[in-house]
Amino acid sequence: MASGSLDRAVVVTGASTGIGRAAVTKAVREGAHVFASVRKQTDADALQAEFADAVTPLIFDVADEAAVRAGAAQVAAALGNRKLFGLVNNAGIAVPGPLLHLDTDDMRRQFEINVFGVHTVTRAFADLLGAEESRTGNPGRIVMISSVGGQNGAPFVGPYASSKFAIEGYSQSLRRELMLYGIDVIVIGPGAIATPIWDKAEGEDLKRFSNTKYAPMVERVADYMLSQGKKGLPASDVGDLIWFCLSDPKPKTRYHILRNPFMDRTLPRLMNPRLVDRIIADRLGFPKRP
Repeated sequence: MASGSLDRAVVVTGASTGIGRAAVTKAVREGAHVFASVRKQTDADALQAEFADAVTPLIFDVADEAAVRAGAAQVAAALGNRKLFGLVNNAGIAVPGPLLHLDTDDMRRQFEINVFGVHTVTRAFADLLGAEESRTGNPGRIVMISSVGGQNGAPFVGPYASSKFAIEGYSQSLRRELMLYGIDVIVIGPGAIATPIWDKAEGEDLKRFSNTKYAPMVERVADYMLSQGKKGLPASDVGDLIWFCLSDPKPKTRYHILRNPFMDRTLPRLMNPRLVDRIIADRLGFPKRP
């Protein structure tokens, strides 16, 4: 028998580490039962070792539609006629590099996970959230994990920023469509968060850009992002915010969570974009242009 209330059941994708794992931890602490998606059996075993019957692992890659739908069927069987309390679309990757030197397949891989995967998961679980109106309980909510990069594109993270800009637009349209069923959609845009994604980023092969004019700048930006990321906010802060978005009676449509909100969000939005461009160019060492 599953522990944690199935009346407050939550699905979290990308739950093996970082923000996803923090979202699982917080939801379990609040008495919810969590269906946590991971890609590997070892990660599923680790979840069960930590959370026992409060968590049901779902093993799927968000890019595998058949596996996602099988996961949704597993959740449906457990819920019976109940509605799902929440869906947290967290799974994602980051493809780095200068856009002129990235193959279309690199962009396709980025969007396959961060955008098309979100769409696949959302469609698979929509009936459980309340699109199937015969289910009992209040309609559930969807929390989308975007990024500060979903509103401000930085150099050498173009694929990632593009995917998060897409999620911002997707979420806004989806929210307005799902009003028909009473299902809310809330976006969270974190800045730098101290998670294992930064350890993975150190393993990215940036040497393939070593023969381009961007080479020294790519290394400089990569080093900066790694240092900022490792000094970022704890993932538990985002986990707490995710639960707030799922449970607050009147949530906003979007939240940002940043270590320095003024410098990271407010100031760039107040400045002329051309001025921001010039500041970035100076920092990267771009040659002066007339």
